Amino acid sequence: MQRKIIFGLIWVSFISYAVCFAPSASPDTWDIIANLSAGNWQEINPWVVSLFNLMGVIPAVYACLLLFDGRSQKIPAWIFVVASFGLGAFALLPYLAFRESNTVWDGDKNLLLKILESPITGLILTLLAIALLGLGIAYGDWGDFVWQWQTNQFIHIMGLDFCLLSLLFPTLVKDDSLRRGIKNPEIFWVISFIPLLGTLIYLCLRSPLSNENQLANA
Repeated sequence: MQRKIIFGLIWVSFISYAVCFAPSASPDTWDIIANLSAGNWQEINPWVVSLFNLMGVIPAVYACLLLFDGRSQKIPAWIFVVASFGLGAFALLPYLAFRESNTVWDGDKNLLLKILESPITGLILTLLAIALLGLGIAYGDWGDFVWQWQTNQFIHIMGLDFCLLSLLFPTLVKDDSLRRGIKNPEIFWVISFIPLLGTLIYLCLRSPLSNENQLANA
């Protein structure tokens, strides 16, 4: 119950902040979003390009964890995961608030789950994240990005969204490692506290779900 209250408060606080305290919306916000989505990045600070694309990587990482929550949840995770590709934390926080801690896998793995569980998927997401961070570091103007973050509502909320979702991964890694029967799951849980990259390392190294793990955790 305490966890539900905390996530609920975070969700309400994030919405309240976005509506009442974030910088005003810029007149060219939709132009920026359209150009970012279309790949017209020539006139956009690479840090903004990097952040925008990382906000596509992060929901994919959450999918690799949340879609294994099993059938015991009162609400299906996939609805919130799909919505998170457009809404980020605004979509994922309600699910995190209502989900029950679950260390047992009680379903069959379809093709999608097999893909999400593959260490190759974890490696691809890791390489994408590193490449996007490298783009910002190598070519981005940090001073200009900070100014845009302070004055542009879209970039401001996107930046906070990235930080929030990156910090919430450890709340899911522990359950996931236990349902996989991983020895010393605390090690991976600690690693997951490294924002984003720690969880990506976990996805590359975690054990696959198996019948033996299901029986051990039943």
